[in-house]
Amino acid sequence: MDFLTLFGIYVVVVLTCIALVCRYSGQQHSPLNSLYSFALKRLASITPKWLQKFSQWTLHRLFHQRSNAFIYLHILLEGAVYAEFTYEVFGFCREMDTTLISLSVPYILLAIKTFFFYLCIKTDPGTVTKKKVAGQLHIYSYDRRLFHPGISCSTCQLVKPARSKHCRVCNRCVQRFDHHCVWVNNCIGAQNTRYFLLYLFSVCAMACDIALLTVDMLLHVVLRTGLLGASYLDENGQRQPAGFLFVVQHLFLTFPRIIFMLGFLLFVFFLLAGYTMFHSFLAVVNQTSNEWYKSRGYVCQHCHPSTAADILCSPVPDHSKRYYYSRGVLRNLGEIFFPPQPVQKKDN
Repeated sequence: MDFLTLFGIYVVVVLTCIALVCRYSGQQHSPLNSLYSFALKRLASITPKWLQKFSQWTLHRLFHQRSNAFIYLHILLEGAVYAEFTYEVFGFCREMDTTLISLSVPYILLAIKTFFFYLCIKTDPGTVTKKKVAGQLHIYSYDRRLFHPGISCSTCQLVKPARSKHCRVCNRCVQRFDHHCVWVNNCIGAQNTRYFLLYLFSVCAMACDIALLTVDMLLHVVLRTGLLGASYLDENGQRQPAGFLFVVQHLFLTFPRIIFMLGFLLFVFFLLAGYTMFHSFLAVVNQTSNEWYKSRGYVCQHCHPSTAADILCSPVPDHSKRYYYSRGVLRNLGEIFFPPQPVQKKDN
């Protein structure tokens, strides 16, 4: 049972890390930041300079510059899962009389997911340009807490519409900016948030469906081989009934690739399911993740240490509402799936 113990410890550590990230995300002063700073200082003292520079260059290349690396990784992981499912699970399921309709669902979901994945990559998120900025300025009003009128982007040299933000990775201002997603190598903004949500739902559905088919196959194996009624000899030579842990270990040894695939799918599903619920909540209340992070520890981005800072950036009482841009669930969702377009003035 040593292998199961190590695997259980691994699962607990991973879930704990995810919980800590969710708990302290968006906070400038947190135990995670302190631990990260401490680890960096310790590692810097024992790591060669060339390795530090290479690591910094790699991280900068991956997370601070546009790169297709995560798209290729996405396709590689997806291909590995579907190869294992097609090569082993599909055949076992057919032997156990699973219908072709049920087995075709993962491939249908793959096609749907690929379509939304492509749209996330290729659709312009709502870039603020000289031609569009006049119309984009009138789409949303300024809440005077997180977004203030008359503020210009120092890089794009354009007035920033409410809810927009300059993406340092893409080097552009994006209307209703949510975040930059490395997995699609694109910003998520006003024009592609709908595709991103549908992409998340399709990935969750795909992982869940393959996991259910795999679990069903393993249950049929256990029932057909009679493992639950089997017994084994322990270290003392006494016969013991096969319990749950014995069955799990036997499945690990018999179907190692399938079990690892199942573990990976469950990990991806629960991780993405939480992320999808978070973005669904943001869609319902008409808030972006950028606004959510800013509002958690609200510090005005335009204040500078001066005596007039508090006066200039003090919130207007009428705009103290937590979800300033919320207009009701249906209208909020309608804004996601049918985003407002900037009004173009016709030249006389």
